[in-house]
Amino acid sequence: MTMKKAERAAAITHLLTENPNRDFSLGYFADRFGCAKSSISDDIKLVRTAMESSGLGYLETTSGTKGGVRYVPYVSKEESLRILERLRARFLEPDRVLGSGFLYLSDIMFDPETVKGVARIFAKQFACLDADMIITVETKGIGIALFTAELLGLPLAVIRRESRVSEGSTVSINYFSGSADRIQQMSVSKRAIKQGARAIIIDDFMRGGGSIKGIQDMLAEFGATAAGVGVVVVSGGLENKKIKSFTPLLLMNGDEDKNISIDINRAVI
Repeated sequence: MTMKKAERAAAITHLLTENPNRDFSLGYFADRFGCAKSSISDDIKLVRTAMESSGLGYLETTSGTKGGVRYVPYVSKEESLRILERLRARFLEPDRVLGSGFLYLSDIMFDPETVKGVARIFAKQFACLDADMIITVETKGIGIALFTAELLGLPLAVIRRESRVSEGSTVSINYFSGSADRIQQMSVSKRAIKQGARAIIIDDFMRGGGSIKGIQDMLAEFGATAAGVGVVVVSGGLENKKIKSFTPLLLMNGDEDKNISIDINRAVI
């Protein structure tokens, strides 16, 4: 069945937004919809205009005989602020502080709407880093890391607290966890990280930076490096951390059992 121009534009939009940062040739669309490349080119112009005017993202084109197009997600300053204000409000909800002095975060970090919004901000921040992968440590940061990986079109590797038989051969290291105030271990499959890879580290919470420093040390075992570090909330200010460079979204100060204040890091907006 021959599709009308508006129908093709809707289908192209769906395919591109469901596969961010993936290249599609004009020939792919021409074959799929049974029309000339010139018609597809006109459709792409329509889709580009609609995306840019609505602030949903933009299209990048590649030239040459295999020229095509890719969808690059984008989040505006206004939308970023809305996402972070809503996230901040959830962190400040009553009864979120546990008796042990920790914050209960599972309901936030596993809420699809919340983590998708946070991932959009991280994806915008790290889109230009030419990274090869996203990496996180189990468990609460996995959702945000996965959505960030999807938006950037990158694979995700998850470091475990202990090795498992199902992972095959693994690399394990010891690191000092400030939150637990003791030496802990992390492990990752040898197949998960390629030699010399550039990785973006995503984590949900940072107090002293011990876990992220451990991830950096793990990457070094593969000759890999951290191209960027994204953290949802950082406690205790930005000084005296075990890592030097990172991008926090929220800054938490005060005692974690009372008088908590949380500020938005407006540098990411």
